[in-house]
Amino acid sequence: MQVIDKIISNFTSNKSLYIGEKITMSEHMIQTAMLAEKAKCDDNLICSSLLHDYGHFILENPDELVELNIDGQHENIGYEYLKSFFKKEIVEPIKYHVLAKRYLANDKKYFDLLSEASKTSLELQGGILNPKECAKFETQEYFKPSILLRKFDEAAKKTDIKMKSIHDYQKLLSSKLI
Repeated sequence: MQVIDKIISNFTSNKSLYIGEKITMSEHMIQTAMLAEKAKCDDNLICSSLLHDYGHFILENPDELVELNIDGQHENIGYEYLKSFFKKEIVEPIKYHVLAKRYLANDKKYFDLLSEASKTSLELQGGILNPKECAKFETQEYFKPSILLRKFDEAAKKTDIKMKSIHDYQKLLSSKLI
């Protein structure tokens, strides 16, 4: 249960803005989970959505990495940390949510919807996947949940919505521990 307390503490104490956006990192992740709930996704994907950018809480200064044109690989950092505590169904979509963006960016309509900050990070993360990389990604076990998570992720940048609290997700987080 200590990890749940740490997660809640990070969500409540971290007030840094989501890179290039007008909401905090915590608000972004909570909004992502709220969108998964609204879409009637299962609890695993809601939990993945809630924790998908947790690696940013572990990185020293995500904004500085962007300024230096460095990919902090937050998806891998979050995955490596969270996999010790959470079920595979939770952490695998987190691991692949950046790859999902690179995959989806092949679609011009999706790419055009990306915020400028998201387009910048896309380049830092390796750019748009080529057809061979796309075909390989499509065979991944967690391809579909990763794609869904990514779509919620991209839409979770609103400043004028009623927000839930991280405390509203405490029971869900606890239920997904290994």
